[in-house]
Amino acid sequence: MHVPDQYLSDPVSAVTAVVAGAAVAGAAVHARRAGHAPHPALVGATTAAVFGLQMLNYPVAAGTSGHLLGGALTAALLGPAWGVLSVTVVLAVQALVFADGGLTALGTNTLLMAVVGTLVGWAAARGVLTLLRRGEERARAGRAAGAAVAPCAAAAGGAAGVVAAAAAFVALYALGGTVPVATGALTGQMLGVHLLVGVGEAVITGAVVAVVVALRPEVLALTATPGDRPEARVRSAALVPAGALAGVAVLAAVALSPLASAAPDGLEATAERVGFAGAARDHALAGAPLADYGDAGGILVGVAGVVGVVACLALAAALARAVVGRRSATCA
Repeated sequence: MHVPDQYLSDPVSAVTAVVAGAAVAGAAVHARRAGHAPHPALVGATTAAVFGLQMLNYPVAAGTSGHLLGGALTAALLGPAWGVLSVTVVLAVQALVFADGGLTALGTNTLLMAVVGTLVGWAAARGVLTLLRRGEERARAGRAAGAAVAPCAAAAGGAAGVVAAAAAFVALYALGGTVPVATGALTGQMLGVHLLVGVGEAVITGAVVAVVVALRPEVLALTATPGDRPEARVRSAALVPAGALAGVAVLAAVALSPLASAAPDGLEATAERVGFAGAARDHALAGAPLADYGDAGGILVGVAGVVGVVACLALAAALARAVVGRRSATCA
């Protein structure tokens, strides 16, 4: 769902950039003040995993593919504020290094995927978690009960986040689309295909959360209670799932990315069917060696994937250290 340049008018793109910037800044402030401070290694590995998994387009219908957005996944692992920051790093790397998602549309993409997708995904996951916890045995309380049902809750959040992001795009296009289209047709196509994309998002999100639960359930942000402050042992335990997530990132970006579907994703397919695909402007960095994940420069997609994984891991981990500051060092 990476919006290219010129799908939306310049004024709408500017407004989304301001709103997204404010939301990301707010997330950084909240992340610094909140009790849940994930280990920088976990933040970096989660971000790298989302980048790698986003390279895996999967078929959802004839001639259409989808890919992970990652908002609900990052929120489940890191918390909503850190989730917003994590997906923002992924989107910035994709736009600036791989020419994926327009430069003037970076604010739009951040608003849709990093803000709306993450926050709606988190809210839905927490809501489902509360309902599922009620069905657990009374003897299993707190994190233990939550961890048992966390993958299902996170999966539901993943599906909800995708549909919410798609609906938000429809609203933005209705406000400032550069090509006039029938809003009803756009809504039907966009939401219809992203309901299917959401199924894949749910499966991937639930599977990754299940792996973390199996390794170290105590690091999961989704099951944390308000006011939780991670002890040193919990933060140290994050290194195990961080290693697993880094492995997922490399596996997806290097080994599996060549097998990804080449069909247009849900937004591209919708644009073609509804009639605004021609509005897209060529990316300003389309001639860069790593543009289109190496295709522009004749670089193997797996090599481009490694570059992206390393960049996302390093930038997100550095951001985590910068945001948390000295408090992170005293808790470690």
